[in-house]
Amino acid sequence: MHPAPSKLPLFVFEALGSLACGFYGNYVFFLFRDRHGFGNLGNLGVAAMMGLVIALASWQAGKLAQHHGCFRAMLAGLLGMMVALGIGACFPSLPVQLAVLVVWAASQFMIWPALEALVTEGASGGARARLVGVYSVVWASCSALSYFFGGGLIEWLGIGSIFWLPPGLHLLQLVVLWRYARGDGETPKAIPVTHEPVPDRRVANPQSFLRMAWLANPFACVAAFTLLAMIPELARRMGLSTTMAGLFCSIWFFARLLAFIVMWQWPGWHYRFRWLLGGYLLLIAGFATVLTADGLFWLGVGQVAFGLAVGLLYYASLFYSMDVGEARAEQGGIHEAMMGAGNFVGPGIGALSLWIAPHSAHAGVWSVSGLLAIGLAVLVRNRLKGAA
Repeated sequence: MHPAPSKLPLFVFEALGSLACGFYGNYVFFLFRDRHGFGNLGNLGVAAMMGLVIALASWQAGKLAQHHGCFRAMLAGLLGMMVALGIGACFPSLPVQLAVLVVWAASQFMIWPALEALVTEGASGGARARLVGVYSVVWASCSALSYFFGGGLIEWLGIGSIFWLPPGLHLLQLVVLWRYARGDGETPKAIPVTHEPVPDRRVANPQSFLRMAWLANPFACVAAFTLLAMIPELARRMGLSTTMAGLFCSIWFFARLLAFIVMWQWPGWHYRFRWLLGGYLLLIAGFATVLTADGLFWLGVGQVAFGLAVGLLYYASLFYSMDVGEARAEQGGIHEAMMGAGNFVGPGIGALSLWIAPHSAHAGVWSVSGLLAIGLAVLVRNRLKGAA
């Protein structure tokens, strides 16, 4: 019997991917603002399109990884992103850029469900919880650093750098993936579906927490993707350069990272509804504060609250997906697909509101906040139903 391979190469792979995807995926909204004159309405429309693609791709990618192999799914995703970004660097017209974004988003989310399954493969109980914690902290750290330094890189290297810097990191990922596959002896055809007994968690129905987390996390994505799409216009209104937008508007990324670290190290939140509820309430308050702030102080305070909330809800969804589920690659795909659904609905509602009421500066903010309030009511209703 061969010893289980180290998970370290997978975390290196994850870090490189988070840096690369964060640089293009977050700053492409600045590209559309500066090259194509997009404001909040245009960028929200782009974000909604991207979210729809993520939802569909993640759902199918999880099934593909579960039944045909995680390595194949990850390889296809890397190659798809590299080809898309190469085309984007050569053809700057708007229709091509939109097509590039679609292919890039679909390719990226071929990777994450498979990677989540590989990271937790062969682990159970406390070991699995620790791996989920490391996984979350790694990508959140690199995502925060990517946004923090990304604005300065763009002003130094030009906006076109979002097309040629990420493929260099993807090449390194290919090397790491190839070496990991060889070290594992052979490329596995699929992640086995295991039927493990559910440990005693002192809750009547662990599946109810999985369902509630799958409900809450998309609403966190509703808010997060709406915010990302509106940051370029928010930065312009606040008088922030691209560099300063990257530095100051990355506060919520670091707050999300802090939430991940706390939840990784402290298991007391496991299967406790009050943490889901508290995170959701903080999400609504932080979202509204950030996008209606009239000064940097409230913009910073709102980001701290918002980042903590997004971190809590995301981490809960991923943890329950890996802890309760049996087919982890497929359930990781559902976790990512639910995020994509939120990424579609939130910006879509925001864009529709701005289209209907173009003279109301905060129409998109209040409409999305109303949607979040509906989600809160559904979450509470599910809790009462699950408790019963």
